[in-house]
Amino acid sequence: MIRQFEKLTPEEYHLLLQAPVLVSVLACCSPNEVNKAQKADAIKLAHFKTFTAKPLLLPYYHEVEKQFKHHFEEAIKKFHPLDADKKHALKDQLRKVDRTIGKLDREYGDLLRRSLENYSKHVKKADHSVFMDFIFPLPIHGLND
Repeated sequence: MIRQFEKLTPEEYHLLLQAPVLVSVLACCSPNEVNKAQKADAIKLAHFKTFTAKPLLLPYYHEVEKQFKHHFEEAIKKFHPLDADKKHALKDQLRKVDRTIGKLDREYGDLLRRSLENYSKHVKKADHSVFMDFIFPLPIHGLND
């Protein structure tokens, strides 16, 4: 067990291990499709985090990676197509994640929150094209942001 999670209930522990899956599903699903590039990137990132995360988070990402692909596939089945109701349910799960992180040691919780935010940003940008940067070097809302 991850030392910082010792005071959590089994449900809270499991929810925190699901957090990278949940942020990935929100980042790569739309009402019409699951972005394959973003999905592949989310799975790769789960593995990379086991040796690139901040040292304090390495045990967390080792645990996450063990079942990430399986949990990701389950979450896709549950939340796709990402209509308004499913998106609301997914965001509700993420609010629970945030509340659970609030129960952790402040330093660890802040580090975990930032890591999950970066995880989400990374997955969202997985389908981003360098060609797009060349043609539209300035951010244009809805087009290249």
